[in-house]
Amino acid sequence: MRKIISWCFILFLILMLWISKGHFKEEQLFPEYQANSIHLGAVLAEPSDPKAQPLPVYADWLRGNQAEEMKPGKIMIQAVDYSAISHDSQIQARNDEQKGNVIDWTSSEGWIEWTVEVPQEGLYALTVEYFPLKGSYASIARGIQINERYPYQEAERIILERLWKDGQYPYERNGLGNEIRPVQTEISKWSTLQVVDYAVSSEPLLWPLKKGKNTIRMTGGREPVVLASLIFAAPQRIPSYADYVAANSTPVELPGSSWYTVIEAEQYAAKSAIGIQTQSLAEPYISPDPKGRLVYNTIGGERWQQAGDWIEWAFTVPSSGWYVIDMKYLQAYNGKAAVYRTVLLDGKVPFRELLHYALPAQADMTIKPFMDDLGQPYLFWLEEGDHQLRLIADSALIAPAVQSLRDALTDLSVVEREIRLISGNYGSGSGSNLDTGRNWQLKTYDPHIETKLSDVIERLRTVRDYANGLNQHVTDPTTAISAAMNNLEELLENVNDIPNQIKVFADIQTSINTWLKPMESQALLLDFLVVREREAEPELELPGLWDRISYGTHNFVRTFFQQYDLKDLNEDEALTIWVQRGRDYVDLLQKMIEADFTPRTGIQVNVNLMPSTNVLMLGNAAGDQPDIALGIGMETPVDYAMRGAAADLSVQPGFEQIVQRFSPGVMRSYAYDGGIYGLPETQSFAVMFYRTDVFERLGLHPPDTWDEMLDLMPTLQENGMELYYPAKEFIMPFYQEGVEFYTEDGMRTNIDSEAAQTAFRRWTDLFSIYNVPKEVPAFFNHFRFGDIPIGIADYNTYIQLSVAAPEISGKWKMAPLPGRLKEDGTVVRWSAQSTTAAMVMEKSERKDEAWKFLEWWTSRDTQASYANDIESFAGIEYRWNSANLEALQDVPWPEEDMRVLTEQASWGRNMPYVPGYYFLGREMDFAWNNTVLSVMPPNEALRKAAISLQREMTRKQKEFGFGPDTNLNITRSEEKFSKSLKGGVAANEQ
Repeated sequence: MRKIISWCFILFLILMLWISKGHFKEEQLFPEYQANSIHLGAVLAEPSDPKAQPLPVYADWLRGNQAEEMKPGKIMIQAVDYSAISHDSQIQARNDEQKGNVIDWTSSEGWIEWTVEVPQEGLYALTVEYFPLKGSYASIARGIQINERYPYQEAERIILERLWKDGQYPYERNGLGNEIRPVQTEISKWSTLQVVDYAVSSEPLLWPLKKGKNTIRMTGGREPVVLASLIFAAPQRIPSYADYVAANSTPVELPGSSWYTVIEAEQYAAKSAIGIQTQSLAEPYISPDPKGRLVYNTIGGERWQQAGDWIEWAFTVPSSGWYVIDMKYLQAYNGKAAVYRTVLLDGKVPFRELLHYALPAQADMTIKPFMDDLGQPYLFWLEEGDHQLRLIADSALIAPAVQSLRDALTDLSVVEREIRLISGNYGSGSGSNLDTGRNWQLKTYDPHIETKLSDVIERLRTVRDYANGLNQHVTDPTTAISAAMNNLEELLENVNDIPNQIKVFADIQTSINTWLKPMESQALLLDFLVVREREAEPELELPGLWDRISYGTHNFVRTFFQQYDLKDLNEDEALTIWVQRGRDYVDLLQKMIEADFTPRTGIQVNVNLMPSTNVLMLGNAAGDQPDIALGIGMETPVDYAMRGAAADLSVQPGFEQIVQRFSPGVMRSYAYDGGIYGLPETQSFAVMFYRTDVFERLGLHPPDTWDEMLDLMPTLQENGMELYYPAKEFIMPFYQEGVEFYTEDGMRTNIDSEAAQTAFRRWTDLFSIYNVPKEVPAFFNHFRFGDIPIGIADYNTYIQLSVAAPEISGKWKMAPLPGRLKEDGTVVRWSAQSTTAAMVMEKSERKDEAWKFLEWWTSRDTQASYANDIESFAGIEYRWNSANLEALQDVPWPEEDMRVLTEQASWGRNMPYVPGYYFLGREMDFAWNNTVLSVMPPNEALRKAAISLQREMTRKQKEFGFGPDTNLNITRSEEKFSKSLKGGVAANEQ
């Protein structure tokens, strides 16, 4: 009986597994809607509203500007024939061997203008001939104005791509047999690009030209470029598949042979973005099989999700004829949403069905041909010889839904702002001024409130139904939209209660904002492509359950025989380094050591991955520690120094010269009891971000001091906007007020001094008096959509905005932190600068060799080379912000941004670490909560924090054997640095 029950239970589990995979599941069909059914544009935002867009989006603009049939022909503008340029554009004409007369536009600023006669009014496609000049790893961006204005928002930013490929193939392997991802190489050549924005349209953008004289102005944006010509031409019609087949004289019914070729996806010819990476995947029938090693055998995934990013492959067919193209791919990165690719064959889309070709979600790898809705493979006519196949990520179909959601959120924010003005409850997302005991007659003040909310609900419903129709599934974003609709419908049931439920608006906006980026994502992983004749049957397999069990068993058995840890290959007499970073970082470091450091010094080096500092701590206790640790937290060297486990670097020869490479304020974190126990590798610090477009419309200027910042607050809040300040960032206000957290001997806290009380009040007043939001789930999203147009954030936010918010490129800037104005006119901008650190272990028997390595590793040349090479792996997302101030100048930051970084870097002032330091952050957190949330008087909250902090400091001092007369000299450590710790660029140049 037990066996029967057991077998029934196993069968039940198998059945549940099948059902979870979608077997026996009845397909739910959703009605499909046309994109033009979606309303675009904010309805409630008036033109004077700073969040209302002054230009239409392309899709909305195109609806009112339908193209008419035009005569064939083109209008060519030679770049050198410009009629005007701006003084800051840095343009120089020259002769090029290939293109003749061209212009070098060596800056990203200014503009250049041409005047052209147009024979026929109409909508034209634009083609640009260009050559990228040496710059960073980003694509070139420019804007196009027609007759002194941008026709639509997307015209403010057109992309001229750089082309990339792997620096070498096959890839090198390390000692374990794992492949090492190579540095990327730019393909330097002239490009002829038809301007398309695949985020909004799968076909070329159209430009309105009137008959007669027109002015064409190209505005600066990003990166230098050489221009040869601009060509306007009537848009070309792309045939349907039926017309494409009919246009070829060779019948598709003719029998073919069994020829086919497999194109490994990782062996691509070119790509448009450096961030598109090869990936490693281990599963049955993957090609090639990694056999227990790290092999980059696929490409894309989440590294290939941005609309417009493309990969191109080259292949050859033996004879002219009809061919089928298959793909082996994984599309499981975005729930049940489909992704899209536009397919180009030899530079052209063969037929319309390959515009935004849909790839439905799949749980596993699948092999499918490009095919029609009935599952019949499309046939491609290929002439004998070489060909190129390009797949372009395309989000044009989902774009109207995303834009309509943004517009709906704008309308919702207008409704929220109006209700706040009526109720007197100012401050986005806040209920601090809410009078919950009052009964409201809201329709008396706003008779149209029900209509407004109903319109927003209807717009959300249209977007949800459109997205479900596209995907033929309910997805996470549409679930969030449905939840938002339910919340708004509940508000409609009793509109007089809306002032008491005002936070619902912020919750809805946060929820939907979270899903906007995933809706646009077009992630796809490719294993290989197959070009075959129709009759060919390559017999390429996909794994089943038994295949996966067998494959997993083989890999498990391999673990008993293969080496997996680089430590197993360590040489006993070599310098050993543990690195707490990703594999790409470690592989590059190893290559640079072998190519430069070892030949230069003769010192052999073992480089090992370190998953966490816990491994370092356990290894040190067990006597199995490295000579050097890299990539560790900036508090770690002093933590180890307190316990006698880190070596004092200040006793090494040449230390006084080496330490000049870094900010003296940063070095305070490595000083302890008269010694220096680490060196910084990378640094990060806060800067100010602001939306230039919003500030211009409000007539505001970016603040230079905190007084100016507070002066902005009423204007921002009157328009439903806010300032973002990290709620628990307390170091900045204290240091800008001139307060140290500890006494000079490092034995007592100083946070209850009179100056500290002033700094604490300035910090907490931001939230308790000026109503700055206490919690912002994602500053990036709010900044992107304009409701928080200014904020203090880590300057890595720059990278996030550059990569994930292309639609606001050119509409935001970075600036130094606001500061305190001193009597001498100086603005004090002190802030902490977090770093990653390098330290030498006290138990190392190779301290002299370790010091030589750190001297080489932190040098300008090494840091600049490493920074540029690591960024080539994946673009700006891998940017290495060296703590070496000279090497920082060699990182490809735009000139204006570099000035900001250099200025703010000079105002770095880190806390020294003393026994019990870890309680400081905790107690300041408690003090903030007590003052802002529990309304405790600030002085009382801070005194309470000081008592608790001092108690823990005293306990740790006794643990380390320190007496009442101990002096840790935490401020005198600055005397070790010749550079003055005064702040400002000029101070660091003294």
